[in-house]
Amino acid sequence: MQILIACTNFHKIREIKDLLKSLPHIELITLHQFPHYNQPEETGASFKENAVLKAEHAAKTLNVWALADDSGLIVPILKGAPGIYSARYAGLHASEKENCDKLLQEMSTYRSSQERVAYYECCIAIAAPLGIKKIVEGTCAGSIAIESRGGRGFGYDPLFIKNDYEKTFGELDDAVKKRVSHRSRAFERLVPFLENLRE
Repeated sequence: MQILIACTNFHKIREIKDLLKSLPHIELITLHQFPHYNQPEETGASFKENAVLKAEHAAKTLNVWALADDSGLIVPILKGAPGIYSARYAGLHASEKENCDKLLQEMSTYRSSQERVAYYECCIAIAAPLGIKKIVEGTCAGSIAIESRGGRGFGYDPLFIKNDYEKTFGELDDAVKKRVSHRSRAFERLVPFLENLRE
């Protein structure tokens, strides 16, 4: 069965493919195979709304089954920022480093561990051309490091320290991150649905 990953982020596509490699009956394709497709604007007020919007739009427009992920970092003391704006926190075309630098600047006056609490959230939606079929969510709790550490991962990984770990996601082995991340927890809830999915 063929499912489109409704995404063009190389890091995210690679991670999703790795998380689903145990399902040989699922063939994953990407938006790179549909160069003329225009992704919808992310107008949702939550990760769930944006994941549903992206999955439904791709499935209906391209007449395929589509999987969309919307995820980001939430820092309570910053009133939930970066939140749904995680990918464009420092501006519409900001780089990952610019986003991280802005977050470090915003957090510079907060020094206690309680003030630096944060968590990643991920929502995944799967849609057929006629509508949504499954929605799952996953979270990963931790805190924001004082400075950027490590070159692994992507996004805010060099700043995020998972609870009970001394290293940032940017320092952790890929295998460890894969086991404990917000995205992996969401996919754990999705796999049973996909295992039983047949055209």
